[in-house]
Amino acid sequence: MGERSERVTLMVGTGKGLFRLSSTGDRKRWEIDGPHIRGYEIIHVCQSPDDPDLLYAAARHAVWGAHLYRSRDGGNSWQPLDAAPHHAAGARDESLRAIWYITALPGGTLYAGIDPPGLFVSRDAAASWAPLAGLNEHPTRDRWEPSKGIFAAHSIHVDPDNPDALYAGISAGGAYRSLDGGKSWVPANVGVRAENLADRFPVAGHNIHRLVMHPLNGQRLYRQCYNGVYRSDDGAATWTEITGNLPSDFGYAIVTDPEDPDVVYQVPEDGPEFRTTAGGRMRVFRSTTGGGEWTSVSAGLPQSHVYITVLREALDIDDLDPRGLYLGTSGGHLFATVDGARQWSMIADFLPRILCVKACRLGPSTASTVSIPTAP
Repeated sequence: MGERSERVTLMVGTGKGLFRLSSTGDRKRWEIDGPHIRGYEIIHVCQSPDDPDLLYAAARHAVWGAHLYRSRDGGNSWQPLDAAPHHAAGARDESLRAIWYITALPGGTLYAGIDPPGLFVSRDAAASWAPLAGLNEHPTRDRWEPSKGIFAAHSIHVDPDNPDALYAGISAGGAYRSLDGGKSWVPANVGVRAENLADRFPVAGHNIHRLVMHPLNGQRLYRQCYNGVYRSDDGAATWTEITGNLPSDFGYAIVTDPEDPDVVYQVPEDGPEFRTTAGGRMRVFRSTTGGGEWTSVSAGLPQSHVYITVLREALDIDDLDPRGLYLGTSGGHLFATVDGARQWSMIADFLPRILCVKACRLGPSTASTVSIPTAP
């Protein structure tokens, strides 16, 4: 893993602002500060691959609307940006309700997904934004419809070996891919069920909750849908269902190990009517075979009368050895396991509703902090 003087910082977006939790490499004690961007819902946070202290946050306020914030000092301070991705006036009922996802690439390029569903690109470090009309005006758009939670573009990924290969999810519309840098797009849903539609295997119209790409293998993707968990080995051209022995085919959160594309974690939920942790138990499942078989790795998590939700961006994994896995709940609890998923501990409670968790490598925090010991 390297020197234990390394630090990992969790950017935790909540319904009332952004909190940071930082620890040294052993991750035994955590320091917390915040809330930053007070009073805003922090829907998503991303980190620049060029500068670890350069961060972006998608924020929404019931009165002040949707904004993109930027930090140049690792999250100590945040500034709202003048430009935000939005549809042209009159193109949709509203031009911007929320920014749901941000992806930062080397050289200052960013992609953003918004509600109403639209995908936008900035080539100048978020100073301006341009729509990707090939997706935003796609011929299948009339098959998209609002899901119970959102109606937005999200889960934006770029193949690490082919910058012209882009992927995005639409809730509810399905996964889409482009092989020409975003000019044209095709639905990428072959093999995926949609039990809520008349056609069980439609071209488009799927309610995809989260799409993840392995950072070292752009051909390997996973998706958690309204109906099932799936894996692709061919860049989303086709999908294989891997729900297997999971206790539910419904859920939101799924992540893959940053070095091993066959290791994947998922949180099952009872749904779609109930939408809380499956069976009233807080469980995380791991597969080391690309979804061929799942095993619960839930020691230390509450297992009785647990009726919370783990949202799509509220599960993340770090790149230290052993891996740290982090889970935030709709009840404001933040859990971590840093011993190969053998034992979970609560590292923060009584936070506002947790919307996203992002594990980052940053330098030591300079903000005022409160130390939280990990439960033994």
